[in-house]
Amino acid sequence: MIIQALNECYERLKQDPNSNIPPLGFSREKIYFALVLDPSGKLVDVNDLREKQDKKNIPKELVVPAGSKKASGIESNFMWGNTGYVLGKDKKEHKDKNRPEKMFNEFKGFHHSLGDNLNDKGMQAILAFLDSWHPADAEKLEHWEKMAGMNIVFRLDGERKYIHEHSVIQNKWREYYQQNISEHRAFCLVSGQKAPIARLHKSIKGVKNAQPSGASIISFNLDSFCSYNKKQSFNAPVSEDIVFNYTTALNHLLQFESRRKVQIGDTTTVFWAEDETPFEGFLKDILDPPKDNQADLGDLRRFLEAMREGKMPKEIEDAKNMKFYILGLSPNASRLSVRFWYVSTVEDISKKIGQHFKDLAIIKNYDNESEFPGMWHLLHELAPQREIDKLSPLLAGLFMRAILTGERYPSNLLSTIINRIRAEQSLKNKNTGKPMENVTYLRASMIKAYLVRNWRFQKRKEKEVAMSLNKDEKDIGYLLGRLFAVCEKVQQDALGRDINATIKDKFYSSASATPGVVYPRLFRLAQYHLRSIDNLAFRVTDDRLIQEIIGNIPKFPSYLNLEEQGRFAIGYYHQKQDFYKKTDKKEE
Repeated sequence: MIIQALNECYERLKQDPNSNIPPLGFSREKIYFALVLDPSGKLVDVNDLREKQDKKNIPKELVVPAGSKKASGIESNFMWGNTGYVLGKDKKEHKDKNRPEKMFNEFKGFHHSLGDNLNDKGMQAILAFLDSWHPADAEKLEHWEKMAGMNIVFRLDGERKYIHEHSVIQNKWREYYQQNISEHRAFCLVSGQKAPIARLHKSIKGVKNAQPSGASIISFNLDSFCSYNKKQSFNAPVSEDIVFNYTTALNHLLQFESRRKVQIGDTTTVFWAEDETPFEGFLKDILDPPKDNQADLGDLRRFLEAMREGKMPKEIEDAKNMKFYILGLSPNASRLSVRFWYVSTVEDISKKIGQHFKDLAIIKNYDNESEFPGMWHLLHELAPQREIDKLSPLLAGLFMRAILTGERYPSNLLSTIINRIRAEQSLKNKNTGKPMENVTYLRASMIKAYLVRNWRFQKRKEKEVAMSLNKDEKDIGYLLGRLFAVCEKVQQDALGRDINATIKDKFYSSASATPGVVYPRLFRLAQYHLRSIDNLAFRVTDDRLIQEIIGNIPKFPSYLNLEEQGRFAIGYYHQKQDFYKKTDKKEE
């Protein structure tokens, strides 16, 4: 199913002149330098093709003749390759000290076999260069330290295009490519037609933390994986053409800065529609928003607001029935694991994402916080020390799946948030030295979303979580959270806001888990602090609020379950935001 969808994606991209996707027999590769030759084959210059991007030198991506899939043997590419093949020199420490020399001879011999009788001045210049080149001279080249081991191509002096782009050379390569396809014929699992079957599938590049040289989705490299004496990928017969199509399409989607790719934890996610639609670009910005303030992104904001209200944005109205594919890949040694695979329609996915943002909606802590947080914003709040690399990849993948499919959020999402809140209850900001906020806007919004969606699946329609403070809510966890926020405010009103440690830093964890043990002590502290407040208005207001909340609590329970602890966090967050709201009004 995945290969078939990617094969169709290739056929779609092939019709788009702006996609610049490689045709059959070619591939897009990262090229760092170009050797400039005169017609006699003399090396006259070395061009640095790298481009400056975010203070880094990024290699140029060029469409070149498809490379061979090397395992450990020596096999040359055509018209391009790393310096070990092209110049007979690199910086690697080879077990076989003569390996670079063998690589160079293989490269030279391969080009002579294809180009000796070719009527092209560029080809003849390359052959003359290879015949006269001495690998020992490589280290004398300009840029050698940066060039060693990198991919390079050739260009004729005075020409703007590269030699591999000459039509005569490209035609010769197509002829060679067609003559050397697999001789093993069988029924293709994708097309159902009898065709030459690929023995090896091209490597997939661009998946985070996978091997830089690429990894495979399909491979058979041990006898235990094989059956009926079939070798390698003959065990899963897919035709040469379709293997080229699906691997080329996937590598195209995984390109650097692709508008159809996002990174979610350790999962690299790509997505595409069966035809062109603005939804592809919007989905990129939804899941991985630009760093700029979203309030300035008018079109995206209107798009998201419509989705949250359950409406179809006008930009994608015509494409609502179009199929949409989402593929999550994660590294697994030399292979790639499919973390998730989801097929739906543009309309269905837009509704599911809209529901996700509706479930998340809660009063903000600060005005500049986003109403539509991206995946990396949310995952950042779930990770230890807020470092996404430390987050469970399984949780990230399941969270993403729940957003796109409308299923329940992962069962361990709530416990992860509660644990992060507890772990950070007494942490201080490294720059200011002040206590960090542990019940943040995004954590509160995720708790709300988890509870609301969980209740929806349980068909508990009487349950809901308000956007902001709900004084009519009688849930015990919510009331205790509100009471804790009031006790914290009473302490700050009495002692000031610059105290070293508040009751939150000492008691949040135990108050939210075992209130029966902690609250009698907190209540005594609150009474003591009330008597210490100099401002009479503050004292009366705080005391009245404590009595109002306690009046709805028959007794302090001995413990709160996980769901009630989530409600505790919501109550605490809502009550604190209500304090800020009142303060703003007084200042006005």
